[in-house]
Amino acid sequence: MKKLRQKVRKSRVIKNMLLITLGSFVYAFAFEWMFIPNNIVMGGFTGLAQTLNRFVPAVPIGVTVIALNIPLFVLGIRRQGFRLLLDSVYAMSLSSVFIDVLGYAIRFRPIEDHLVACLIGGGMVGISMGILLMVGATTGGVELAARLLKYHFKHISIGKLCLFIDLLVIAFYTLVFRNINDGLYAAIAMYISSLSMDAVVYGRNTSKVACIICSEGRQIKERLIELDLGVTNIRAHGGYSDSEKDILICAFKPSRISELKSAIMDIDKTAFVIICNAEDIFGEGFADVSMDSL
Repeated sequence: MKKLRQKVRKSRVIKNMLLITLGSFVYAFAFEWMFIPNNIVMGGFTGLAQTLNRFVPAVPIGVTVIALNIPLFVLGIRRQGFRLLLDSVYAMSLSSVFIDVLGYAIRFRPIEDHLVACLIGGGMVGISMGILLMVGATTGGVELAARLLKYHFKHISIGKLCLFIDLLVIAFYTLVFRNINDGLYAAIAMYISSLSMDAVVYGRNTSKVACIICSEGRQIKERLIELDLGVTNIRAHGGYSDSEKDILICAFKPSRISELKSAIMDIDKTAFVIICNAEDIFGEGFADVSMDSL
């Protein structure tokens, strides 16, 4: 059993390292392919590094990002421990190295349509940051700051927190270089990034909830249990029919909606069913939750 546990732990570590490597590369590639050639500023510390690089081209952007992140990592370790340090330092260092290596190795050409660059670049950056956050890592800067702010603003999604910080950096860049067009394009890119990030981080927890008002509650409940679906039964009194009813509440994955509808209609064609989207579900049979949850 001990050997099996060690094997599972080792496998998880390798998987996380591969995901961090992938996320870091996608982040750097999007930055060098879409942001740099088209003069679109990135938010966060990368955006600050871009601003500094415009004044002092000899200072590499990747190195500047690492230097700016050091104080934030010290604060992060106090809140989340050394695991954050190990995974995030690896992600930050790797993404910074990828940025500098790609910048020297490949000469990317600007895309004629800046809006297309914003959409592609923002989407790629959001996906990459979402991948890193899912395995408990960040590239530092905005993602780490947003992760720490999440402890105090639990009702705000991680993507929106990142967007708020990014917009502050973009506003600073716009004021320094007095170029409102670049600032607007950057804001669009960061908005797309925040949507993509939330889709990656929270999309896996998206489910549906069915509220089933029916007369054949016991039979429907038994059928749903046979389908391995959890269900809660509440006795109620129909206002219109003035008769006893059952209200069944069932949370399920979107892929099982046809299965659930068929099960209900096969038993009680007079059932009244309300199906709603549930953005986040946790607990037995769904996602786990902890103080570090995003």
